[in-house]
Amino acid sequence: MDITFKSLVLLLSILGVGLTAGLCFTWSNAITTGIGRLDNLAFLQSFQAMNRAIINPSFLLVFFTPSLLLFLNVYLHRDMNSNIFWSFVMAALLFFVGVGLVTIFKNVPLNEMLDKTILNQASANQLTDLRTAFEKPWNRWHMIRTVSSFTAFALLLTGILFHK
Repeated sequence: MDITFKSLVLLLSILGVGLTAGLCFTWSNAITTGIGRLDNLAFLQSFQAMNRAIINPSFLLVFFTPSLLLFLNVYLHRDMNSNIFWSFVMAALLFFVGVGLVTIFKNVPLNEMLDKTILNQASANQLTDLRTAFEKPWNRWHMIRTVSSFTAFALLLTGILFHK
């Protein structure tokens, strides 16, 4: 591998992780706090609509490709000084576990639970129960994704600083 390919993988890793961190931060600090002020039906309808809209090729590419690139980045930097290498290893593991696995095993099942519900046919008590079962767990797991993606981004930047 030449240095150009190595640099391209690192750059794309940083961009992908940065975009994910920005998305997670924005979702945590604007979207969920904003719709959290809505009544149960409006909250659940809004979340259901956003969950359906976000599943598109550009989101999937930006959200899941960094995991692959981060591990390729680790491999490409295996001969670098240990500070750089371990910074990249920690970024890859943190992103994979804290974003990828949390998304697949925690947030997606909650999204699917919400998606299966025909909200207009639910009673007020059913809407309250659904929101209780969904909102706090979803936000807690999403906060883990937010912190993990931001920390992975910072670790990639730290690796670059050690390189200089």
